[in-house]
Amino acid sequence: MVYKERTYRKNFRQSDLVHFQVVIKETDLDIGVYRKRYSPELVKLAEKITLKYRTQLEEYIKIHPEFLTSLQPLQVKSGAPAIARQMADAAKKAGVGPMAAVAGAVAEAVGMELLRHTREIIIENGGDIYLKSNRKRRIGIYAGQSPFTEKIAIEIPPELTPLGICTSSGTVGHSLSFGRADAAIIISANTSLADAVATATANRVQNPEDVQTALEFAINISGITGAVVIKHDKLAAWGNVKIVHI
Repeated sequence: MVYKERTYRKNFRQSDLVHFQVVIKETDLDIGVYRKRYSPELVKLAEKITLKYRTQLEEYIKIHPEFLTSLQPLQVKSGAPAIARQMADAAKKAGVGPMAAVAGAVAEAVGMELLRHTREIIIENGGDIYLKSNRKRRIGIYAGQSPFTEKIAIEIPPELTPLGICTSSGTVGHSLSFGRADAAIIISANTSLADAVATATANRVQNPEDVQTALEFAINISGITGAVVIKHDKLAAWGNVKIVHI
């Protein structure tokens, strides 16, 4: 698969980290690591780890194809890999199919292993981020045609990491959404959960007036620590979220 630049990635890339890409089939990771720890060997390791988790999911889906297609929560079967169980648990809390958590789950799984080799890491996978940092970070918000796009960011202090910052949109990208949110951004220590809840939250937005009710849905799920919902010029936010101008 040929790597294609995703222009929104400039909103989260960090100038003090070295960024590289890992692309395996549909999986397209942008990985930033502590500059002194970057090496060609680390890139190869990241590719190996990513392939491992992709293979685990692919093998499970071959036997249980409903895991790939279901839009409702599923109970995983005996022998399911840990990453599939994490996805299913997150999806159950959010009320969505398990694949709604796949990007966040892969980002977190790869990131946790790479943290054995670098003290800081940021992994973006389809708009979903796993972050471990020793300094304050700003993650820019991309919300399509909304006037908030590239005007604001979420500021993350180091003591809150590692965590997941996941975004779902009904107006940006190709991911399945039943809503029309410009962005539903969910923060959680569990990146799989943040991903699944972002999908479920975005599904609840059709009009600007829906941002508050969608936000209330997200904040009532245990494990969610912050949320931002955007539709056009309406924004609702809650929790451990500091929004700053950029």
